[in-house]
Amino acid sequence: MKQVSQKKFSGDITYKLEITGLTHEGQGVGKIDGFVVFVDSALPGETVTVKIVKETKSYAVGKLVGVDKPSKDRAIPFCPVFDKCGGCAVQHMSYQAQLDFKKDTVLQNIRRIGGLEKVKVLDTIGMANPFKYRNKVQYPVSMVDNQIKIGFYESRSHNIIDSTQCDIQPEESNVIRELVREFCRLNNISIYDEKTGKGLLRHVMVRKGFTTGEMMVVLVINGQELPDSEKLIKALTEKYDNIKSIVLNINTRNTNIILGDKNICLFGQNYISDYIGKFRFNISPLSFFQVNPIQTEVLYNKALEYAQLTGSETVFDLYCGIGTISLFLSEKAKKVIGVEVVPEAIEDAKENALLNNVTNAQFIAGEAEVVIPKLYEEGIRADVVVVDPPRKGCDEVLLNTLVEMQPQRIVYVSCNPSTLARDMKYLHQHGFEPLEVQPVDMFPWSSHVECVIGMQRKDT
Repeated sequence: MKQVSQKKFSGDITYKLEITGLTHEGQGVGKIDGFVVFVDSALPGETVTVKIVKETKSYAVGKLVGVDKPSKDRAIPFCPVFDKCGGCAVQHMSYQAQLDFKKDTVLQNIRRIGGLEKVKVLDTIGMANPFKYRNKVQYPVSMVDNQIKIGFYESRSHNIIDSTQCDIQPEESNVIRELVREFCRLNNISIYDEKTGKGLLRHVMVRKGFTTGEMMVVLVINGQELPDSEKLIKALTEKYDNIKSIVLNINTRNTNIILGDKNICLFGQNYISDYIGKFRFNISPLSFFQVNPIQTEVLYNKALEYAQLTGSETVFDLYCGIGTISLFLSEKAKKVIGVEVVPEAIEDAKENALLNNVTNAQFIAGEAEVVIPKLYEEGIRADVVVVDPPRKGCDEVLLNTLVEMQPQRIVYVSCNPSTLARDMKYLHQHGFEPLEVQPVDMFPWSSHVECVIGMQRKDT
């Protein structure tokens, strides 16, 4: 093996390096003569052989050729296309090692970005059975060499990896995509081409209620109708009598956004139902609903615990979606006010409150950073605030308003440890003490981790 004496590599030869750490995405990190190299599917403590496939001024990317000295945490991936598919980046890691990695990711972000050295980060709560856990799957569709591809995107590309099996999805999802593929083939349904913007079928989405068993199939099309759709309806409903909804979603824009704004119900109703805990929710094609119902209940119960409600509090639930956390909070709060920017989600939240006979929850459509300052100006304040923002975290205007409002507690639910750490730092600098952080493994076999954090106003 060639040892490198300068920061230039050849793609024709192999190099050895020791892996000393992991990135937040689960890539192994090592150095060749002091030059940083990132390697997919490599673990700390391993000696590996790589080929360099990318080089910049500050780092290189190596493709794993062989593992010369394996880690005790190395596992055999269960997916036959693991090395290509971009969905499950850490299948080569034992499940316990994944949980430890996710805890460490949260801890390092809080220390490095948040500057909070003493915050207690608990062990990641994992799943007893981390398979078939997703209640939603979105398959992109493409035509390659006159073959219809329905699968998942290859890591860092839009090439579709086609496989007849995915063990983190319900089994029905695997069967449904084959029925859709056969329907398209037999009926000459054109397939969307990202480059030209031509073709009809773009994506197939399947949702399943794990408690109710109800299923929804959504066909995302670049047009207004699906020819011979009655044939597909027949094929799907004869195979599964628990399909309660088949929907056309219209997306004619040249965009990477999967779903368009318009839905046409082809069969049944335009929603399915499922439960989180005792609460029933109606879920439409555009609804945000956590994809792992088992761990969602764990996450929400922890948020409720950190809220420390006694029944006398007014609670703000910000970025409330279809009201899932709001309804959990409503049992122990005097009043809950949910805020969400998506109007359709707010309508769903109102319906879900009625569905569950919840009378102490109010829902407002709008940006949290606009709605909350307005409510505060009107004299409406919260004793406890729960935030569950997107990956970009909370807007500083919103955080500043919360600081001015001085609620007793803030509960922060996060899907991004780096923006969580940034926002925790701001809140800590302005009078709120983080009590503890609880990571929850919502997405086994991926590098993603969710957290819930309890923060207390320092003078309470």
